[in-house]
Amino acid sequence: MHKTRRRLLAGAATLLAAPLILRPARAAYPDRPVSLLIGYAPGGLTDVMVRLVAERLAQELGQPVVVENRTGAATAIAATAVAQARPDGQTLLIGTNSLAINPALTPGATPRDPLAAFAPVGEVYYSPFALLVRDGIPATDLPGLVALARAEPGRLNYGSSGSGSVNHLLTELLLQRAGVRMEHIPFRGAGPALLELQAGRIDVFYATPLDARPLVAEGRARMLAISSPERIASLPQLPSVAESFAGCAGVLWQGLFAPAGTPAPVLARLHAALRAALADPALRARVESQGVVLMDGDAAALRQRLAAELEVWPRVIREAGITPG
Repeated sequence: MHKTRRRLLAGAATLLAAPLILRPARAAYPDRPVSLLIGYAPGGLTDVMVRLVAERLAQELGQPVVVENRTGAATAIAATAVAQARPDGQTLLIGTNSLAINPALTPGATPRDPLAAFAPVGEVYYSPFALLVRDGIPATDLPGLVALARAEPGRLNYGSSGSGSVNHLLTELLLQRAGVRMEHIPFRGAGPALLELQAGRIDVFYATPLDARPLVAEGRARMLAISSPERIASLPQLPSVAESFAGCAGVLWQGLFAPAGTPAPVLARLHAALRAALADPALRARVESQGVVLMDGDAAALRQRLAAELEVWPRVIREAGITPG
């Protein structure tokens, strides 16, 4: 009787222990290449910056970081793909201002609530815009440009990279705060708008400093102000728009996001790798020489930035009556 009982207890112990013995050890994250999706076409500022950071991020993670350009629907295709991906850290998103703009601009755009759809990993970089005026516009500073628009209604126009683009909304925000109007002429990207500014057919345009410099060097345009909250190191003489009109600051930014529900240890690994990559002095020098400001990978700051823009841009869109281009 006792022998039978001992055999039963021994057998039960073996069955209980078997899963512990047979279960394979979980590989440390990441154990294969990571996909990094962006909603912009190859070759532009966003794409170039992403690839520079991805290369350095791969060194920190010990796995390739494969950049995938998923264009379309004003970046919503890339954002939706990541929001719906398995939350295991293998599919990530470089998100921009469009995460806050699209829900207000396009009915039915997804994800409707980016704060719920994504887990912020950290801020990556921002690029301010330089407010350009074409040669021949008599204003020499931003207050002078606003005074000209107020004195001669209907005289001035401004270009944008497209209806609902960041530089479109920034210009509308400035015009709303200044209490003046200009005709809006949308283009498909910054390149065509800059050509029209150079030709004298548009008067005002918010361009990245990198895009603005050639026209300024040729005497075809002048920079009046910078859109960032403070002046930037590469253009210290250029005042910020906010120095004349409080609350009008804004930049093109990039942040790294994972799908909501990604495990905390994976997010921590990504966060640490991103911060180490962005701290690389060689990468910082290479990026910031182009008028781009590399940030430090702060996850809480990225969430706050997105939350703030979800308040600002819908109001600007609503008040200006902006519709998708």
